[in-house]
Amino acid sequence: MTAPLASPAGPSRVEELQARIRGMQASRLESKAVPTHAAFEQVLPGGTLREGTVVAVERSTTLLMALLAGPSASGRWVAVVGLPDFGIEAATRFGIALDRLVLVPDPGRQWLTVVAALADVIPVVAVRPAGRIAPAEASRLSARLRQRGALLLVAGDWPGSDASLSVEASEWQG
Repeated sequence: MTAPLASPAGPSRVEELQARIRGMQASRLESKAVPTHAAFEQVLPGGTLREGTVVAVERSTTLLMALLAGPSASGRWVAVVGLPDFGIEAATRFGIALDRLVLVPDPGRQWLTVVAALADVIPVVAVRPAGRIAPAEASRLSARLRQRGALLLVAGDWPGSDASLSVEASEWQG
């Protein structure tokens, strides 16, 4: 004699387990807006950056500072890693609050570990990578950023970045 394939409680238990599995499966999370400097309102979709994303910033510390100014002015902490020439006076003029700024000028060979640790507690992290990053490492960090709701601004190239910003022309007066 064989056992019955389904008991009266069976289908409801299966449906319950399926619902739990659907709840645990990865789904697209709606990311929140990260405020930016007013100059970016016409450049960025919705005039903001998004939590959990990576933005490559090409050849411009000034652009990087301008991107950090909005989140800082809104009260968020920001961190800067691997940019020893990041000027405090210039940062202040952009509106970056020094009392909510973490600077790690030289993270050494463990720069990726430093960035990942900072992204766990600081919502906006800027980094100049100390070397090439493997796509697998970039992917792991991107997953961590999405999980924590952190924004990574990269001074340079980054495999699989969500966006890339650069300055096409600049002008100086004074």
